Amino acid sequence: MPRFDVPLDASPGYRARLERFQRAVGQHGTRNTYYLTDGSCTFQFTNDPALGWTRFTFEGTVLTDEADARTIGSDLAIELDGETCDWLTQPAVEWLRLSVKHAVEVEFDRYIAAGDLSRALERLAREQAASDAAGGFLGMNL
Repeated sequence: MPRFDVPLDASPGYRARLERFQRAVGQHGTRNTYYLTDGSCTFQFTNDPALGWTRFTFEGTVLTDEADARTIGSDLAIELDGETCDWLTQPAVEWLRLSVKHAVEVEFDRYIAAGDLSRALERLAREQAASDAAGGFLGMNL
């Protein structure tokens, strides 16, 4: 992201999201960190799609190793978003919240292995090269 400041005319929701992003950058930096938004994870415990599921939402930072080859951790805000388990207990919710963290880290490794991340890094390198070739500016004819 080229800028980290919050626009004066930002909506309250957008402002809150940018402030969370700023806190994540302040805590983890920008190198080998990826911020995920609007994520969800559903666990299904029965074969009835209307009964026996829990859904968690998450947002936060995923950290990768120096080569961006594998996930080494995450810092996620994970919330129970909905459930149809009248047998759900608080200790189970906490265990499932930890399971969401592990599931996100595993899926991010799958994302890396699929090559999507390397394509994104190649695109960023091309954009940086174009910016450097233009004297450090890219866009708006600067």
